[in-house]
Amino acid sequence: MSSQNERSIVALVQSVLGEDAGKAALDALAIDPALLAQSGPTVSRAAFAMAMNVILFHDLLERVPSGAAYVADTLARGGRVMFDHGALRTIRFADGPTGALPAGEDAFTRIFLPLGYRMAALYPLDRLKMTGRAYAHVDAPEAIPQFFLSELHVDRFDAEFGAAATRIFGTSRDPLDAPTIALLDRYAAGEPVGFNDAAAALSVIVSAFDRQHEPPAFADYELLLSRSNEAAWIATEGNAFNHATDRVPDVAALADRLKAEDRPMKPKLEISATGRVRQTAFRADSVERLFADRDLRSVPGSFYEFISRDIDPDTGTLDLAFDTGNATGIFAMTSAKA
Repeated sequence: MSSQNERSIVALVQSVLGEDAGKAALDALAIDPALLAQSGPTVSRAAFAMAMNVILFHDLLERVPSGAAYVADTLARGGRVMFDHGALRTIRFADGPTGALPAGEDAFTRIFLPLGYRMAALYPLDRLKMTGRAYAHVDAPEAIPQFFLSELHVDRFDAEFGAAATRIFGTSRDPLDAPTIALLDRYAAGEPVGFNDAAAALSVIVSAFDRQHEPPAFADYELLLSRSNEAAWIATEGNAFNHATDRVPDVAALADRLKAEDRPMKPKLEISATGRVRQTAFRADSVERLFADRDLRSVPGSFYEFISRDIDPDTGTLDLAFDTGNATGIFAMTSAKA
């Protein structure tokens, strides 16, 4: 139960993570003071979206030791992380859902749109046989993290790949229950949502950012890997955050420092066609995953990314765009050797 005087985002985060972990997650991030100050008996869609992102960022650090070490160092230096965006990957078959899960990005747009997100741009990732879409928050696009939501098109691969993908992803369950869907409908309709209802739904919604299908057979994983690093990654990691991104003033200078510190850096900086968006990342940390035959293997997990954004002279606001070339280069951070 939250008192009306307790700040909504703080109370929501701590309702899911607990007091200590929630405080640590909140203290790591530079959150817009106006958002953080929201309180009262109801929870705005913006506060809910920000709390969701704080929890997802915390989850990413729990799975990515290189990112957690960087964040700890940033805090020790007196800084905080400006969480720019999170990325996740989905699967789309030629027809129908993915098991019990809505197809491709539909599994997440049903969450994002009611919470105030709108599609900002579409990014064809043809070389990867994928499509990426950026979702920005209408109420506070620079302050609330964006999502880079991609889907892999199974029908762009051969029949053997398609059969393996069906065996793996066809087992997907739907993590959203009826009360949570009803709450999202209330946000979509602009109806007030009380704290207790919001907190109950939040714990369910963050569970959607995970693997929903059964562990794959290793032979099927290898088959996917022979055609697509990205499909193989989704086979073991599912819809978990692929990466979370720190918005920094000078990513080139930061990359030079992190390389000098022997961090697991991407060798090359990715620069957008406009020159205004520059990105780099740590290589993905390895994780151990149990396959269907009880075989425990080390595979690429998630990773931590860095971005610098300049002002768009046409709008006078921060350039929140992405870039197809940048995205393709960043995706390579989870590549695995067959």
